[in-house]
Amino acid sequence: MKRIVFMFIRSFFNLPFWFYKLFQLCNIEKYDATTRYAFLHHVAPIAIRRGRIKIECYGLENLPKETGYVMFPNHQGLFDALTFLQTHERPFVTVMKKEVKDIFLLKQVIRLLQAEIIDREDVRQSMQVIMNMTRRVKTGENFLIFAEGTRSRNKNELLEFKGGSFKSAMNAKCPIVPVALINSYQAFDTKSIQKLTVQIHYLNPLYYEDYQGMKSTEIAEFVASQIKQTIQEHENR
Repeated sequence: MKRIVFMFIRSFFNLPFWFYKLFQLCNIEKYDATTRYAFLHHVAPIAIRRGRIKIECYGLENLPKETGYVMFPNHQGLFDALTFLQTHERPFVTVMKKEVKDIFLLKQVIRLLQAEIIDREDVRQSMQVIMNMTRRVKTGENFLIFAEGTRSRNKNELLEFKGGSFKSAMNAKCPIVPVALINSYQAFDTKSIQKLTVQIHYLNPLYYEDYQGMKSTEIAEFVASQIKQTIQEHENR
């Protein structure tokens, strides 16, 4: 939390305009997804830099050329989404847990991104989110979902990837993009404001022909193994 406060202090003179634009762009009937995302994509690197964070990005060339894919990263903490807002040039939609939907600023970002809100304790509602994702991915929207369901709270270690998180991608028959985040937890989930480097690795995607014969649990295990291997190879460099 210290770094979040530090970022706000260093951005003090920008905040009024940023808040104004954020609330203005919440008019989704007036502003399209590209315009709304462009604002977040512009602001994120400024805020990140002022938080004394450097992001090293690898593998952007691995992203599918066509839109309509789902990214599955490991989940380390509150900073994770910002790494995507800085490095991912195309608009994407997030899947967020219901507990954050009414938090100030997050509430507005959710509206800008038209995020899907999931209640993991409500099976029927969760199924509806999967159906919504399937429909939206088929129309060309890109999605970001954390298959662990919650942040690991154990540095660069992974929790179990839930097979159900992959159902929407399987139903849409779309590309699945594993993404490895390294040291992201150090940004907002520690008390330090020392300079740090966060790595994001966009890995080789799985296309439908690659996974069509696999169960959702098998896909989850494979994606997790690819992320784990990448973290082991790069976390100490």
